[in-house]
Order: sequence, then C-alpha cells, then structure tokens
Amino acid sequence: MKPLESNEIKLVKRIFRSIVAGIVASVMFFNVHPGGSAAFALSLEEERIAGEKFAQSIRQQFDVMDDAFVDGYINDLGHYLVRFLDTQPFPFRFYVINDEILNAFAGPGGHIFIFSGLVIVMDNADELAAVLSHEMGHVAARHLASRIEQNSKIAIGTLLGMLAGALIGGPVAAAIMTGSMAAGIQKQLGYSRNDERQADQLGFKYMDASGFDPSGMIAVHKELEKGRFAGPNAVPEYLLTHPGGPERMANTEVMLSGYTRKPATPETEKYRKLFPYLKAILIAKSMAPQDAERLFGRDLERNPRSTMAHFGLGIVLKERSEYAEAIDHFEKALKEQPDALPILRHLGETYQLQGKDREAITVFKSALEIDHLDKASLFLLGLSHQNLEEYDEAIRIYERLTSMEPVKNEVFYNLGLSYGRQNKLALAHYYFGVYFTRMRELDKARFHFMTAGNLAAKDPELRKRIQEAMGNKPSS
Repeated sequence: MKPLESNEIKLVKRIFRSIVAGIVASVMFFNVHPGGSAAFALSLEEERIAGEKFAQSIRQQFDVMDDAFVDGYINDLGHYLVRFLDTQPFPFRFYVINDEILNAFAGPGGHIFIFSGLVIVMDNADELAAVLSHEMGHVAARHLASRIEQNSKIAIGTLLGMLAGALIGGPVAAAIMTGSMAAGIQKQLGYSRNDERQADQLGFKYMDASGFDPSGMIAVHKELEKGRFAGPNAVPEYLLTHPGGPERMANTEVMLSGYTRKPATPETEKYRKLFPYLKAILIAKSMAPQDAERLFGRDLERNPRSTMAHFGLGIVLKERSEYAEAIDHFEKALKEQPDALPILRHLGETYQLQGKDREAITVFKSALEIDHLDKASLFLLGLSHQNLEEYDEAIRIYERLTSMEPVKNEVFYNLGLSYGRQNKLALAHYYFGVYFTRMRELDKARFHFMTAGNLAAKDPELRKRIQEAMGNKPSS
C-alpha cells in the first residue's frame, strides 16, 4: 500500500502549482536573454515573446477556466482598468485558473492570472479590481524585467532543482524545496518590498481613476492573511510570491487617510452588478460539486428566491447532466432577474445539451435582444442552427463572429464543418486550416490549406486568402 503523504509534502505539491509560473518565467528569461547587463535585461519585444510562451506553458500546466462569461468578465474588467495606465507596454490578457489557491500573479508581457479560490473569497468587484490593478502595477513598472538582472547571478540549476523537487514529490521534494527555497526564494521568485510598495501605489492610482473603491485592497489583504497563516497547512513566508501583508495593509491605510472617494462610473456599476454571477459560476465550476450544492442549498434555505443560489445550483446540475432540474432552477432565477444574460446563456445551453435546439434558439434570441453583440450567445445560437442542419444560418452567424475580436478557435472549426456539410469543400478546408493554425498544429493546417488551394483553382479571391493564411505573398 502506498504510504500516506505528510502535510508537509502535500503543502510542497500545492505550493508548486502556485509558484511554477515564476520558475518557468525565470528559466525562459535566461533562454531569451542570457546574462544581460542593461537596466531592463529584456526589451519590450523580447518580453512580449517570452510572455506568449509563458502563457502557453501556464495553459498547458494549469486548468484555465473555460467559461465565456468568466473569460469575458475578467478581460472586460481588466481592459477597463488598463485605460488608466500612464503607459501600456503590452497588450494585456487576463485569465482565471481553476484552483482554490489564494493567489494571483503577473507573467511577462502583460499576462495576468488569478486563481478562482481568491475570487471566491471576495465580496465584490472592487476587491477583484484591486488585485488586477496591483498586478498591472507590476507589469507597468516592469518589475519582472528588473528581476532578470538579479536572477542572472543565480545558478539556473537551483531553479531547475526546485522544479524537479516539486515534480518528484515525496520526502526528496520536501528536502529540495525547503533547502533551495528557504535560501533564495525571495531573490528568485518574490518581489522586493519596494516592488510591492510601488505596485500597490500604482494599483491605488488606477483604482482611484477608474471609480472603484481603493479600500478593496485592504479587504483582499485580510483574506490573504487568513488563508496564509490559518490551520495546519499554513504557507511559510519564504514560499510566498507576495510577502509583507501587514506592512502593505498599513501602507494602503496611509494612502486612504484623507482620501475622497470618487463617484462610480457606468463601468464600475456594471462590473459590480455582474460580480455575483462571476462568483456563482466559479463556485459551481471550481468547488467540489457536493460542496457547491451544499453552499447554494444553504442560501436557498435562508432565501428561497435567491437569484444566485438558483443560478449556481442550475450550473451544478447542468454539469452533472441533470438538465430538467437545472432548467427549473434557471427559470426560477430568471423570474427574479429576467434580463440577466448569464442566466439566459446557461438556460439556452442546457436546452441545447438536452437536444432541444428550437427552445435554445428562442432563449439565445432573447439574450441577443438584451445585447446584440454578445459573442457567447451568438456562438451558441450558431451551434443550435448547425445542430438542426440549418447551415446557411449557422454560417451567417459564424462569419459575423470572425470579425468580432477576439475570436474563439471553435468558430473556425464549426465554419469548416458547416461548409463541409454544404459540400463547399474549398472553404471547409480553408477554415480547418485557420483552426489548426491557431491550435499550433501546423502540419494539419498546411494539409488543409494545400487541399483548399487545389480545390479553389477557379476562385482567385479564396486562393489569395489561403496564401495569406500560409504566410505567402499572393502572386500577382
């Protein structure tokens, strides 16, 4: 029988998941720009490229939340806050990682990640804006680039040893991690006090300008402190990527003294209104189903008309394929909030999963009456028409979505399927080529583009699109 793991070893494995991003980033920095001596060892372009590789690696190693509302909310909120940066060195991208860890981090090149566990313990959108603003402060000040000069003096073997220790597990891992990390974690992964102070000051500035309440920073610090030091699995200080909680709370309180809160903007009111839906979705999709069901059930005992409890329970039941019960809860939630897009989307998707695409189409059209630019509802509407073999209508919707950035990869895949069902094979192969290019499966992409080119011999416009997609200059 395999021996049970000690709490220490379990802790090592859990901490690995929250710091591996920093290790990967450090290793990438060495590979991109070894031993530089400039103030910033990476140029903006080098950091942007490193950031793309970094984000790809994180998506491979972590369960990044795949939910249209979650992704849309976190990126819409993030890009609203980005407006208030003095300089925008990179195109920012925001992600929610499905894990109970209370953490968030900024990778190179403007890629910002927050764990679902941290969002779940928040009470409002102001706290989420505080975390994103702080991480944006690290990016704007280019703290990661500054760290490279310091890291260039540390043996890369130490970083790899820490990573190997976390991967191996068991008593060996505990020895490697405690030895290596206790000696150098702050230099290798953590930010200095000055970095944290500057990121907090910049974050406060962004919050103030955006109309969010900067006191949300204090609430987040308190939650982090409770999660950091509570219970047998308390995290040692040297394993933390954001040290100095009490000091940072004191600094924030100083900034708040004499501060006059600005009026809310239409954007802040929108994100505050939608935050409970974000939290309900994350509880339903990231917590253990029985725990989420119990939590929403308790809310219903206190308030049988609770919109969020019915909405959350509907998602839990939908994930368990209990579609009739899920629909019942979504409809009860809609009685309280009839214009709630998140509820309408999930209700329509549940009908779709049930094979009731006509009912789904009715719901998606109701959602689009509220917001005709809602890409998630448009995509699901196209999928229902596709399921009903109404390919002309499906293609019309998918083609419209290709002009609405950012475009889901699945839009191109379903365009390929729909054109294929209509026997328009040149277009089908072209869109499959686009899909596999975006998925970085380049051999498959080339096969489809070559096939599309052969089939489009009498269509010069499509041949031009194929050549451009393959990176070739169109022939004159």
